[in-house]
Amino acid sequence: MNTLTRKDLILLALLTFTWGINWPIMKLGVQHFPPLTFRALSMLGGIFVIWIAARMQKASLSVPPGQIKTVIRLAIPNMLIWHVFIILGVKMLSSGRAATLGYTMPVWAVLAGLLFYGDRISRRALFGIAMALTGALLLLSSEFSKVSGQPVGTLFALIAAASWGYGTVMMKRTSIDMPTISLTFWMLCFTTCTMGLLALSVEHESIRMPNMIEWGAILYNAIIVFGFAHVAWFRLARILPPVASSLSVMFIPVLGVFAGAWMLNETPHWQDYAAIVLILLAMTTVLFKPRT
Repeated sequence: MNTLTRKDLILLALLTFTWGINWPIMKLGVQHFPPLTFRALSMLGGIFVIWIAARMQKASLSVPPGQIKTVIRLAIPNMLIWHVFIILGVKMLSSGRAATLGYTMPVWAVLAGLLFYGDRISRRALFGIAMALTGALLLLSSEFSKVSGQPVGTLFALIAAASWGYGTVMMKRTSIDMPTISLTFWMLCFTTCTMGLLALSVEHESIRMPNMIEWGAILYNAIIVFGFAHVAWFRLARILPPVASSLSVMFIPVLGVFAGAWMLNETPHWQDYAAIVLILLAMTTVLFKPRT
């Protein structure tokens, strides 16, 4: 296991911060703008940023013969389903709730390994799954209790998290001879094309030019999220100790909740705080392995 340098620690902190505050930024971008179009435009910009990063790293962007189907198969759960349903969830929910639900992903990854790959599941993991589902149901029940609630948004965010979790398990079990940044580039290209067609078919009547705030959110996602955050993670994912990466993932939804309260004047309720505690407990059980 490699030791993190000061530069790596700074990179990890910036990565966590930029992902965390992106939840209210996405909410700003889709409050009055079609969400699928917003995501498609962000991805389109992200393609060019990642292409430039790949060129600077001198990474090959060629797809090995016979691997196009594998790239598409990995892109569907890891990017397409995740991005479609999470941006719809952000549109319907507060940014903090969407972040909390979205980062139940590690728990769904454990379930995916159990259901689709026959992985053995520990009692700790079962406890974690129960805590995560309790937190999600708590948020869902509070949405049903409000006249203006959006239970469909909660379900969309959970579908997105489950898809990302399944995709993560697929990624670990798929062998493909491509640099990670190149694989991500082509998965993003496929997702952008599909998202663009979906946006045109569903949102064609509401598509318009973004205003200044919406352009700012689109550019932030294109440059910072798809460009910096993804490229930074490519480096850190290969050298991070498990504890460091787990802490990073766990802190992002907490940042999302409080950033939403600060940037958008969202008011977290007791259900939000309780769900954060439950989901952080759940993530701890599946991300941290007990010492032997």
